[in-house]
Order: sequence, then structure tokens, then C-alpha cells
Amino acid sequence: MDGAEEDASGGSPFGAEPCLTLSSPTDILAAVPYLVGFHPTASLIVIGLARGQAKLVTRWGLPFPPGTLDAMAPLFERESVTEIVVIGYGAGDLVTPAVDEARRLAATHGVHVGEALRAHEGRYWSYICDLTTCCPADGTPYDLSSSQIAAEATVRGLVALPDRETLERMVAPVTGPVRVAMRRATAEAIADFQARIMAAPDLEAFATQFVSDGLSRVRSALATHAEGGRLDDAEAARLGLDLTIMRVRDEAWTLMEDSHTLLWRDLTRRLEPRFVPPAASLLAMAAWRAGNSVQATIALERALTADPGYSMANLLMHALQNLLSPAILKDRLPTPAELDSAMGPPNAAWLLPLVNLLGEDDSPPKLE
Repeated sequence: MDGAEEDASGGSPFGAEPCLTLSSPTDILAAVPYLVGFHPTASLIVIGLARGQAKLVTRWGLPFPPGTLDAMAPLFERESVTEIVVIGYGAGDLVTPAVDEARRLAATHGVHVGEALRAHEGRYWSYICDLTTCCPADGTPYDLSSSQIAAEATVRGLVALPDRETLERMVAPVTGPVRVAMRRATAEAIADFQARIMAAPDLEAFATQFVSDGLSRVRSALATHAEGGRLDDAEAARLGLDLTIMRVRDEAWTLMEDSHTLLWRDLTRRLEPRFVPPAASLLAMAAWRAGNSVQATIALERALTADPGYSMANLLMHALQNLLSPAILKDRLPTPAELDSAMGPPNAAWLLPLVNLLGEDDSPPKLE
């Protein structure tokens, strides 16, 4: 993946005191999968520290072009980073240029490099240590099970999935009978919308009522998931249509909480491809707020695959690639009342994004 996947939460990724103590290269290597959410390969990880506490964790896929790490420089000042730890995963010819770039960037900005490691096939090498007595040329074998970091991270609720592909599967489209059922529910929701709009004597009044119903369905869906429930196929399909209306989608955005991730992940998986971008973008927003920028990036990839021009997805992808903090949006989102004031009363033009999608078709479902 081009760009970076970042967790810049403004505090230790492990929460408040007590903090984990990373006292050896093995501890660092044991902690990384919990910091990024999966066991990385062909990756560069940079951990930024301030007063000994992790303030940011960034990941880039390797290889990447020169200058890729420049976006990290503003983070040093924003998060008061005084020290970084750099870890590269892969063969030397893949990792070393990236580690060298990270070290040059740190030196330029007066940031100390506490450790720089390369890990590959069960061995690690330090770019900082050149003593053959402790850092042999053929690398040092390491065993992550010998570190207590994994147990401590698990206690703190952190998860390390096997790889990035596992995260991708968590938001992959459903298949088989579930897909068939959702396709049927979507067709019924579309037919109902078309029948009602064709029969409506006043399109402005119809739009007003449709938007009002959509806003209610957003709030009802959030309440259902908050209580541990799940939308049935008909409810999910109707909400998929609703979310194509910007005002309805933005209602969900203004009400956003980290816990909403489950709802938007479920819809991202179940909705027909043409209706995925709004739900996937909302999933990305919820995941980003919760510090899971890898999941946010994967969700945005789903959204932009379906619609490369979808503005909300492009906006969030830009923020992630430029390593912006979700805090920039947390306190700046408008309230529903402010949205009403800014957008004015609903009108028939609001329905055009939905109407334009109705003529499209989705690929046949796969029976697996």
C-alpha cells in the first residue's frame, strides 16, 4: 500500500500508567504487532516517543519512493517527539534505504534515534549497534514468546492479527447465501423507492419525507447496535439507500463514536458494491477516531474501489496519508442543527445521488 497507516492518539498506545517497558530489541519486536494491529511484513514502522511514552506509531509498506517519510516531520513537533524507534521488516536491500531515510529525517529535526532494527526470518540486526560481541553480522535470533509484552498488551485489550490480509477479510464483501439475500433485499428496497417517487404528487414533499425517514433510520440503527442487535437484510438495504443522501450520511458523521465501528463494518460487508462508499467512509472515520488507522485505510480502499471520486473517502484518505490526527475533526464536526442551517431544507435535488445509482447493476453474487 502506498502512503502510511498511522496511530497518533496523543498518548501512549497502551493507555495511561502503568506503561509497558520495552527494555530490549525483542521487547520492541514483540510490541510492534500490537501497535499496528497485525504482524507486519515488508514494512517500516516508526514509533515516536516523548518523555519515554509512545505518542505515535506509523507504518509504511516497502518499498516506497524517496521523500515518502517527509510527511512525518510535522508530527515530531505536533506530538513533541524527542526520540524515535525504527523497525524494518524484510531483506536488507528492501529495508536499509527506508531506515536510512528515517534516520536522516530524525537527524534533520533534532530527534534522537533510540534504536533502529531490521527483522527478517527470525533474526534481527541493529543499525545503531556495531559491536560484533552483541550484534553479530549474521543477526541475532529472537523468540517473541520469551517477552512478556504480548501478555501485557493482550491484558490492555490490544490485538495482533496474523497479517494485513486478515484485516482486509474483516471488511470483505459477504458471499454465498448472505449475498443473495442482501441482493434480494436491495432490489426490493429499490423497487419500493421507485414506486413511491413515481407516485409522489410533490417531489419536494417526497424528498423532505424521505430524508426525515432516513435520519430516523440512522439513529435507530445506531441504537440497535448499541444494544447488541443487528439490522436485518431489509433494514440494512434501506439504510444503504438512505446513506447515498449527503444529509443522511452526515447525520451519522456528526453522531460518530468509536463504538459505531461495528455497525459500519457490518454494512460495508453486506451492502451491494454501489452502495458501499458511504458506509465504508463512515467505518473509516470510526476506526480512525479509535486509533485503528490500518482498518480505516482498508475501509477507504473499499470505498474508492467502488467510487474513485467519492469525496468523503478522498478527504479521509488525504488525512491519513498526511499523518493528520483524528483530533482535528473530533471537535470540529457540526451538530445536526448546524447541518440543517447550513444545508437548508431538503429538496428534490438531494435525491439525485440515489437516483443516479439506480440504473447501475452489481456483478452476480458468488455462491460459496
